[in-house]
Parts: sequence; C-alpha cells; structure tokens
Amino acid sequence: MHRPVSPLLHDYKPPAANSPRKSRALQWFVVGLGLPLLGLALISTIDLSDATSVPSAMRSATPTMAATPGAEVAAAATAVFTEVPLVLAPEPEYQTLTLTIRRGDTLDQLFRSHQLDISHLAQIARLEEAGKQFRKIRPGDICEITHDEGTLVSRYSALNLTSALKVDRQESGFSAAIIDRPIEIRKRMAHGVIQNSLFESATAAGLSDKLVMNIAGIFAWDVDFVLDIRSGDNYYVQWEEIWQDGEFVTDGQVVVAEFNNDGRTHRAIRFIDSAGRTDYFTPEGDSVRKAFLRSPVDFRVSSSFNPNRRHPVLKTVRPHRGVDYAAPRGTPIKASGDGKVIFRGVKSGYGNVVILQHGGNITTLYAHMSKFAASARTGSRVRQGQTIGYVGKTGLVTGVHLHYEYRLNGVHRNPRTVKLPQADPIADEYRKQFLAAAGPILEELERFKNTQLATIAQNENK
Repeated sequence: MHRPVSPLLHDYKPPAANSPRKSRALQWFVVGLGLPLLGLALISTIDLSDATSVPSAMRSATPTMAATPGAEVAAAATAVFTEVPLVLAPEPEYQTLTLTIRRGDTLDQLFRSHQLDISHLAQIARLEEAGKQFRKIRPGDICEITHDEGTLVSRYSALNLTSALKVDRQESGFSAAIIDRPIEIRKRMAHGVIQNSLFESATAAGLSDKLVMNIAGIFAWDVDFVLDIRSGDNYYVQWEEIWQDGEFVTDGQVVVAEFNNDGRTHRAIRFIDSAGRTDYFTPEGDSVRKAFLRSPVDFRVSSSFNPNRRHPVLKTVRPHRGVDYAAPRGTPIKASGDGKVIFRGVKSGYGNVVILQHGGNITTLYAHMSKFAASARTGSRVRQGQTIGYVGKTGLVTGVHLHYEYRLNGVHRNPRTVKLPQADPIADEYRKQFLAAAGPILEELERFKNTQLATIAQNENK
C-alpha cells in the first residue's frame, strides 16, 4: 500500500500572520531592544539629585513584578534607581601633643608626664630607624605625638630641613620610616649703596644678617670690611631663599655677587662640583679665595703695622711688627690659612700664643689669647677659618685685643698690605661646565643692574 507523497515545496513561505511563534519573537525583540533605549531616554531626562522627579515606581524599594516577561525586565531596570541609605563610620578622634625637648629631658620622662603608654616607647626604640634617632635627641628638637587616651597612634619628628622620622602603629606593632620634607628654592636679588657701613646698607636693602656675613665672607680676601669701605661703595647680590609648606624658612647660599669698592669691581659666582663642594670663582674661573685671610677676626684695627711705634706699656720705641684688632674678650680667632700648629703656649710678652706654619716659608702668629681652642694642639693640622683660640689680654698689654703677625721667610710683613698667595683656580675637569653655567647667571645680573640704574636715574630726574 502506497502512502501519498507530499508535494515538494520549491519556495519558502513564511508562517501565517497569526502564528503564535511570530508573536512571541516580536515581543522579545521589543523587550530586548526597546527597553534599554527607553532606559537611556529616562536617564537623560531625570534629575537624580531631585527625588521628586523620579517616578514613584522607580523609587519603590520592592518593585512589583509584572506578569509578562517584558514587565519583569522593566521592573529589574527600575530597581537601579532604588534608594539605599549610606552609613559612614565616624572618624576616630585622637589627641595630638607637640613636645619640645629641653635640656635634661628624656623621652621616658616625657611619655610618663603625659600619661603615654611607656611600653610603646620601648617597642619603637627597638626599630632600626627609630632607635638611631632616639639616641640623638637634642634640646630644641620637636616631635608631634598622636594618641588615643595614652595609646600611641603615630609620632613625627623633623630630623633636618629635608627629612623626618615617621612612626605609625600597625596591627602587628609599630613601623618607622624616614620621609622627605620637600623644600622650595626661590631666588631673589638686591642692590645696596653704602653710606656708613655694610650692615646699615644691607638693612635698608632688606638683607638679613646671615646674608651679609655670607657676602663679607666671599669677598674677605679682597676687601677689609672694617677699613676699606668707602661712602658710595655699592653691591648687587642674588641669593636663594628656602621655603617649606608655603612658609619662609631661611636664607640659602649666595648665587652671584658683585661688590664695587673704591673704584674696584669684585665678582663672585657660585659653583658646586660633582662631590657637592661649594666654592666661588671670578667670571674667568679664578678662585676669589686667597691662601690667607686678610683678618683673623672681624673687628676694627686698633694698632697698625709700624716699625717706629712707641710701646704703650714700656714707653719706649719698639717696632710693632703686626696688626692689633680690638675685639671683645672671647671673640673666636680664625686661622688665616691652612697650616700646622708648631707652637701653642705662653711666650713672654705675647701671653698665650699660637703659631702656624703654612707651606715652607710662611708663618702666622696669634697673641694675647684668653684661651686656646681644644682642636688646635701642637702638631695638629688646621683649616683656613677654623677657630684656634679666643681673644683676651694675656701678656704685656693694656687692653683686650688680638695681636696678629705674618712672616715670610722669617721676615715680618704687614698683614694688611702683603700680596697674598692665590688659591687654585677651578679644576680643569669643571672649567667648561662652570663657564657654561656662569654665562646665564651674569646675563641675569646685568639685566638686574640695568633695571636698578634706570630706577635710580628716574628718581634723580623727579
């Protein structure tokens, strides 16, 4: 028995229009594509900061699920807008102490006096970084301690201008670290004209005493700031200021300076070599330093070099083969040059004396000292500017002063007029680097000078 063969369908015919399969496909298409677009439109028109603008269905904490699949998706989408209360844990309230170390203080005493847990101090002292610093506390040191009713939370103390020790409490104990204290370097320039003294002029120009001493120290080999200053002398200086956390801390180094004294111009430019050593040189690269200082103390001359002077005590004509400087008792006396102490002790009318040997043919003598510096012992080496003793009135004298002598090959020379040996120029390995750096610095100095001269001319024409 043969079954009837179904006719072959050569063309594809879509299902009938009323097919339930088509209806379901269209429904899911609308849900899948239409609702996301609807959601984007809603989001773009709703002000989420205003709860009243959000439809009540979207604010519902438990949206009602519709019977249709599309309604279920829509309800899930509206749940995005459900308000969830945000509860933040309150910040812990700690106490902060600022402690200043005074003479005789110990950290143990300070912890006990402020009811801090002394066991925490012992734990911190065992930390490598903290233990080193705890052994170095000095009067004037300041530390900030944060605690919770005696339980240490953190400790902060500055070690120097650029670093600090930070101690923090951890779950396992305490940790310590050296942290940076960033500083900002700002450059400033000033100009001054001397009428009476460098210090009076500097005060009028807004310069600090520290900065004035730095300028005087740079030019000390060429200018005697007690005797050589003339009315009308002037100077220009650029220096660095150190700022930290938006506050001025201190004056830094002089970058460049020009001093015009009695018709002579002296210029000095700072250079820092690869080892971090700072020195000052002329624009040509010669050192502004000499092998010797003109004066071992920064005070006035009370008696000059005079081979025919009448001795104030003996009342006879006795050559004065040195220079006397009147200075208060205890004023530090500086070695005028690098050398070796070949005598330290009492020497007849000189009283307490130190004699230095410089090279093979120059010696300097410092007399009438009140006492010697501990580091200036016979046979020891000293550096230029190092303190070797203190001004006094020992020996055959009428008042407190320093007597200073300079001898070349055993012959006395006037310390104020003798031609001093020049210090070494800048090393060959740094010469190109120095000259390249000096050019822009000098150009900036010239621009500043022209500005000051123009201002002075303008004021004179008013």
